[in-house]
Amino acid sequence: MPRFHCSVPLSARVSLDLPAGAARHVQVLRMQPGDALTLFDGVGGEYDATVERMGRSDVAVMVGDHRSIEREAARAVHLVVGMPANERMDWLVEKATELGVASIQPLMTAHGVLRLAGERADKKRAHWEAIAIASCEQCGRNRVPVIHPVRSFAAWLGSMPSEAAPADAPARFVLSLADGTRPLNAVLPTIGGRDALVLSGPEGGLSGGEEQEAIGHDFMPATLGARVLRAETAALAALMLLSDASEAR
Repeated sequence: MPRFHCSVPLSARVSLDLPAGAARHVQVLRMQPGDALTLFDGVGGEYDATVERMGRSDVAVMVGDHRSIEREAARAVHLVVGMPANERMDWLVEKATELGVASIQPLMTAHGVLRLAGERADKKRAHWEAIAIASCEQCGRNRVPVIHPVRSFAAWLGSMPSEAAPADAPARFVLSLADGTRPLNAVLPTIGGRDALVLSGPEGGLSGGEEQEAIGHDFMPATLGARVLRAETAALAALMLLSDASEAR
């Protein structure tokens, strides 16, 4: 059954004119009055709905019952990523959403080639939010991951407490290729059921200074193995390891 994100709050047993984006999607699929669909507003769960009317540019639906269905990972994993260039960041957002990421913080780092500010940064963020919504529609998630505004590494790290995180705060990891770094899957048992915050660099990785600054803010260095992964692959591999470990509990 087709699924659509609705940017306005939903309630059961009401008639609703769909927001422009969802209405356009329904029209592209050539749906007709009486056709069934699923709506979700990102607050939790989903609603059965039926197309009532198809206009030239508007679509009315009758919202049915709410179903308290969640398809979220047992552990909330937050990715902080040095933005990869070109379309690789789009791909990362799409796949991370499918894999259950809770939030994504895009960063400008020393080795990163993508530089965004002002209106351009705002447009990119809106673009990534749209990708995350489309991915939720496809994969069945009813909660859209948060895409934070683009920040510089220094501004982002400066907002993080430097002292040791409380016992119930997300465990902090920074992906590293330094000799002697322990594998991520080897240190996972030490965090129990805590959520996780993973810092991953862009092409070329984080600079040595950035990595040391992160470690000084209670980030635990961890490696994904001997192979050097692409920036977007490394972030997704860490997400998968953390998610799989939470499901196995």
